[in-house]
Amino acid sequence: MSEAEAEDERSYKTESQLCRGQMQESQKDGERLKSTDETKNNADVRRMEPDKLMATGQSQVYTAAKESLFSKTPPIPNQALSLEWVFGMNPALPVFSLQDHDQLVVLYAGTNVGIIYNHTSKSQHLLQGHSHPISCMCVSEDRRWIATADRGVQSMVMIWDSYSGIPVQTFFDCHPAEGVIAMAFSSDAKYLATLGNEEVQCVCIWDWTSEAQEPLSCTKLDPKFGFQARENLQFFALKLKKFSDAAAKAIGASAFTQPSPSAYSTVHIADVCLSRSVFHLTKPQILTATAGSLVVWDISEYLINPESMPFEKHKLIYLQDHPITFLSMTDGYIVTGDICGQIHFYDEILRVLTQFNDLNLGAIVSISFSKECSEGYLEDHTLEANPLIVRNFIVSTINSKVVRVKTQSSTPQILLHEDYAPLDALACHPHQSLVAMGNQKGSLKVWDYNNKAIIGRRIFETEKHIRCITFDPKGLYLAVGFGSGAVHLLNSHTLQSDPEECFHYTTESIHLITFSSDSQYLATADAGKAVTVFHLQESEDSPRRWMYLGRYCSHYKPITDLLFGVHLDSTQPRLLSLGMDRRLVEYDLEKSAMNKLLILSLEHIEQSAVPLCMTWCPPLTTEQFILIASDQFKIKLLNSTTKMCRKTLLGPTFGTPIKQIVVLPKSKEADRSSYHLAYITNDKVGLQILPLDGNPYKSSALICHPTGVSALACSNDGRFVFTVGGSDCNVCSWEINLNVLDAMSNMGGKDMVPFYTLLDGGRDGKFYKEMEDFFYYCLIRHHGTDLMKKQQVPTKISLSDVPFLMRALGYFPTENEIENMQNEVKFSKYAETGKYVTDIDLEEFIKLYVNHRPAFGISSNEIVQAFNILGNTDSTGQHVLLRHELLQLLQVRGECMTEEEVAECFATLLGLNEEEEDEHVICEDSEYSLEVAIPDEISMETFTSHILGLPSPAEQSLSSLPPE
Repeated sequence: MSEAEAEDERSYKTESQLCRGQMQESQKDGERLKSTDETKNNADVRRMEPDKLMATGQSQVYTAAKESLFSKTPPIPNQALSLEWVFGMNPALPVFSLQDHDQLVVLYAGTNVGIIYNHTSKSQHLLQGHSHPISCMCVSEDRRWIATADRGVQSMVMIWDSYSGIPVQTFFDCHPAEGVIAMAFSSDAKYLATLGNEEVQCVCIWDWTSEAQEPLSCTKLDPKFGFQARENLQFFALKLKKFSDAAAKAIGASAFTQPSPSAYSTVHIADVCLSRSVFHLTKPQILTATAGSLVVWDISEYLINPESMPFEKHKLIYLQDHPITFLSMTDGYIVTGDICGQIHFYDEILRVLTQFNDLNLGAIVSISFSKECSEGYLEDHTLEANPLIVRNFIVSTINSKVVRVKTQSSTPQILLHEDYAPLDALACHPHQSLVAMGNQKGSLKVWDYNNKAIIGRRIFETEKHIRCITFDPKGLYLAVGFGSGAVHLLNSHTLQSDPEECFHYTTESIHLITFSSDSQYLATADAGKAVTVFHLQESEDSPRRWMYLGRYCSHYKPITDLLFGVHLDSTQPRLLSLGMDRRLVEYDLEKSAMNKLLILSLEHIEQSAVPLCMTWCPPLTTEQFILIASDQFKIKLLNSTTKMCRKTLLGPTFGTPIKQIVVLPKSKEADRSSYHLAYITNDKVGLQILPLDGNPYKSSALICHPTGVSALACSNDGRFVFTVGGSDCNVCSWEINLNVLDAMSNMGGKDMVPFYTLLDGGRDGKFYKEMEDFFYYCLIRHHGTDLMKKQQVPTKISLSDVPFLMRALGYFPTENEIENMQNEVKFSKYAETGKYVTDIDLEEFIKLYVNHRPAFGISSNEIVQAFNILGNTDSTGQHVLLRHELLQLLQVRGECMTEEEVAECFATLLGLNEEEEDEHVICEDSEYSLEVAIPDEISMETFTSHILGLPSPAEQSLSSLPPE
């Protein structure tokens, strides 16, 4: 364990011990501070800044008060990307009221973070730590402790202090199979119950205030009883029960009748669908909501004899017309919320006391009551009109609306109202602190990310599913592309459009849209693999008007990126498109006319990799490059004029390849002259220092949207990066700290140190020694050993030896890759000196090797995939290739080999050269020799083991086992 990890563990244990001490103190009845001096000193400690507390050894958890979280100054970001704000929420999870008097503070979830939102100060504190979407949350009765959990591989349960926002306990893999779907604190907050999502579910009780990572007890919910839990848990005198929550089902009941305490009606459990369940606060009963009724379970016998299941003692009571979606008991009242947004309060014998029917809400997901009592009281609806004291409460609905209800005035106050629909589109204004976002319901919003306020909104009635949006460089237009194929050009201030500037030239979904740098052209790419261009027509006689220029189906596979640029010899814009067909297409905008879009050039830029995105490389050298990222974790630099591959570099390797890149605006700091990239993968957002050189420490990334990130945008000043999560319906704002990124790069080492770490075993490993030996062998082979006079020992090998040295190290490049490697070295200094480079030293070779070799080696899955595509299925269901098909493929597909080359390669692989030393004989009888040596049908095992001489997957697994 490193010193940093040990220090973190000591700090974590200290916080946990102090937290447990604080919990034990809070459980002692009547214990208070015994003098006013102690009270004053404690208050002084609570007001201290966090850094001062750490300096004095005081726990931030123990000394925190309820106002501490939002009273302290925001900390300086200690990461290259720090989550600054989450726009959106998960409406399926409950919203909890944490504070209601001095400050209005609520807790809710968004993507993989818990959000403590202070509506009074319009600020958020984010509870980060989960790598999967949060699946459930709960809070203690005193609102001090928060528990969050997730589902997935390596799931976690985390306990947080709501006063300081600090995690005080973490349980890893509580339910390893499927994670946690429900949790509940005990009334004293000492215990936590978790419910797993396994096929045979398990309920676990945890003493989270201890250091134990094992539960106190576990109980499996055997499916043979006919019940499985899905949503909520509730503690009651440490007796735990849970019932299923299948979809609400109407039950025929004509009228409500007040039941006799001893009267039970017979209901078949298979005939009803149970949703929410709660314990009765004063009676040995469980109340379960089903449609608009309650099932009352008598558990008095079960409390005496836990072996008995009280299925036969229950009654069905009709309450209301609309299905109940929420059920709770608070302050002795039974509270229900229904699918129409109505809230009812009942007494213990289920008489209606009061109701809130005019809140104008949707289906209610949760109701959370303030822990502070309200002033004044209501009168209930009984004949006695008794005083009714109801605390203020927070209501959340399925349509992402969060409302605070002040019970004395019955007036709702909207705290949050988001459009819960998948978000695909995101764009930042080029000059203002605005970000636009569009969802699949046709809702377009413009958000001021400095003031945290929506300043513009438009809902498209005729068009739905906004797929992409972009501002023009001048900030005058906002272009919107729809799933229907329509393109609308809006005024960026009013969000209104001229009907003549709403185009619909295709029925294919628009997924890419971009403006030229002079705002004169607009280009789109659609699902039909076509590029459409619009031109801004300007004349003295008529106002400016966007006109359709043309559409060209220039790719035969989906288009992955569109890019406008400027010609080097003029100020005219140029347009390029990139496709999964490995084509880079440039269009001739100057010669294109109305309804006639022309192509200027078409280049095949990849051999096996699939290009995913591109951008212009900043002016780091005298040569202009196009930067292209592929699915093989490589980034290539192409000369913008010749399209020649000038450099291949290892890109960020954080799980999945880069799918969008953006160059950050140049920093205005006087001491910073470097450029940086922001990028996204399938679920992560990251930063990369430029220029690229393959150094892994120049890049960082972290999870932003576990279910997938759709788009990336950067603020005009380079301070923030925004990501949109698609299916999670959230937008995340990330604050950039380039100083941290630079520090991380420096910690990785200078010069060649980072590249040695990419070699197996590092510089002291066996592989490096072999590389060094091979390199010096090439030196000796090239310069010779019979030197009669003293001379300086050469340190560079010829460029022609590089392919052989690569093969000796286990990397077998194609002819195209060899050409790229040689061109990379050959033209590396041509722009500065006008001369070619013809040799290379060891350090340069190591960089070339780690950047060009496959990022994760070659796996057997690639060979399996090749046989699945090229082969035929035999009688056993195995994919095989016929001998003549394999030989034909090698000679006509890809980099075609001649018959002599095929014969020579197979002779070498199969050892035929040892039998026939005369190479001429091999060529003459190659067909006969190969027929004898190669079987008629070639399976993957035959190809890898017999021909290539590689160990089979079974042998590899056996060799990897530790010795007995």
